[in-house]
Amino acid sequence: MELKTLTFIVVGLTFALYIGIAIWARARTTGDFYVAGKGIHPVANGMATAADWMSAASFISMAGLIAFLGYGGSVFLMGWTGGYVLLAMLLAPYLRKFGKFTVPEFVGDRYYSQTARIVAVICLIVASVTYVIGQMRGIGVAFSRFMEVDFSTGLFTGMTIVFIYAVLGGMKGITYTQIAQYCVLIFAYTIPAIFISLNLTGNPIPQLALGSTMADGSGVYLLDKLDLIVTDLGFREYSTASNGNMLNMFLYTFSLMIGTAGLPHVIIRFFTVPRVKDARYSAGWALVFIAILYTTAPAVGAMARLNLIETIQTGPVGTADGNIQMSETPDWMDRWATTGLLSWEDKNGDGRIQYYDEKGLGDKAAEYGWAGNEMTKVDRDIMVLANPEIANLPNWVIALVAAGGIAAALSTAAGLLLAIASAISHDLLKGVFKPDISEKNELLASRIAMAFAIGVAAYFGLNPPGFAAQVVALAFGLAASSIFPVLMMGIFDKRANSTGAIAGMLVGLGVTLLYIFWFKGWFFVPGTNMLPNNADNWLLGISPEAFGAVGAAFNFVTAFVVSRATKAPPEHIQHLVEDIRVPRGAMGASGH
Repeated sequence: MELKTLTFIVVGLTFALYIGIAIWARARTTGDFYVAGKGIHPVANGMATAADWMSAASFISMAGLIAFLGYGGSVFLMGWTGGYVLLAMLLAPYLRKFGKFTVPEFVGDRYYSQTARIVAVICLIVASVTYVIGQMRGIGVAFSRFMEVDFSTGLFTGMTIVFIYAVLGGMKGITYTQIAQYCVLIFAYTIPAIFISLNLTGNPIPQLALGSTMADGSGVYLLDKLDLIVTDLGFREYSTASNGNMLNMFLYTFSLMIGTAGLPHVIIRFFTVPRVKDARYSAGWALVFIAILYTTAPAVGAMARLNLIETIQTGPVGTADGNIQMSETPDWMDRWATTGLLSWEDKNGDGRIQYYDEKGLGDKAAEYGWAGNEMTKVDRDIMVLANPEIANLPNWVIALVAAGGIAAALSTAAGLLLAIASAISHDLLKGVFKPDISEKNELLASRIAMAFAIGVAAYFGLNPPGFAAQVVALAFGLAASSIFPVLMMGIFDKRANSTGAIAGMLVGLGVTLLYIFWFKGWFFVPGTNMLPNNADNWLLGISPEAFGAVGAAFNFVTAFVVSRATKAPPEHIQHLVEDIRVPRGAMGASGH
């Protein structure tokens, strides 16, 4: 069957499944809409949490980044998985014991301040909207290639599906939909990896194939072959550490870690289970489900890079009669070129493509008669989606990958949009401006807020400030600098007060936003026509994506100093903090 038709069938069936689940699990109360009635089984919640957390950046971008960065791409593996461990150990059980619906509600009650709650809502919305932009890009990339439609059409199609099942089902519908989406995305990620592992090494386990010898009988290890190929073309050796700033790499990793632990759409998942101990169990199960993809990603990245370079011929091939044989571009390249995410130019007119690092290869390129790198654009976000095509896998595998990439983007987008809607309707409307609102009207307000959030996300998805993983990294930095410190101090520092929390959040978020806007090139330097988006201008070589850790330090220090310089929290708040941390009651029937 033709790929386009098969993809429409597979993706259409998954969409029908998601919408059917949303109708079946329709939210009828605010408890259903916000926390799924607190009745989700720990294993099911662990699977839903994994889908919620593994976004388009995890499915589409992460292996693409590893493919091009090599060892340096491990910053994403260490940061995101390490952050989840922090979340599971330091935040999730305590927040579940507190028993509220949302992160701003916890901040407002813990810091006994409506102002603190409003500031927390602002921080949540800024981080979540930034994060959801990355998901929109992932949806657009997958649709534009496999449905053969333009980026905007793909994005609006995905947004429509999210609108239907998220607005209709709320957290209850989203939870069960995310369970289905996890199954789709994990099969879509691992099945092609198994096929490609067998093709390249004869080993069906991608994690082991990464350290195996090639199946061609040469006895050469996969990583050794990849190192040899990339260095011959002037690229940096794949398996060695990055030459970049070590401080930046450390802060980047740390920013991703604490940003992960501060993600509001993941935190609220732990409010959906019946008891505190269930929150601990679901955190453990989620880590297991996440590990399946994250341990596969390095192998996918390396194999994708190897397949890419071996598919693109870098010079003329001599035939037996001494003539030069020209080759046409592979079919997969022609198909991806239509998306605008891949492009090339035959600079020397030899009918072939030279793909190399001009700076790294130096004068050797001229000796070969090459007039410059002819791969003018290789978007990192295409690597996972294009890998099955590059490897000539069956069409049903390619269609499954398309469905998986879309599922990953939709699952996280739905969780983020729910977090935004809950913050607006529950924390702002009911919690601050209209406490006497009826449950029916609050539920209506939640759905309207989600529809508005979807519209904003669609706009920014059409005008993204970077590729999916890069935009997501900015969101993690914003969560790290604003939300994580106030949650940590709220649980572990009973002396932290409302004034300190408000000052810390504003300083952390403000400093990080200023740095991002300035060095991402969204501000003009006075008196010049240049944008300050050059790495040479970064403070101590710290990239905007890594600055969240510095913003978090500003937040912690500000909150600590201001809290000690002002009046201590009320006695009952200090007792509340101690009660949250004490394990007693965790096994009780109430779960509080």
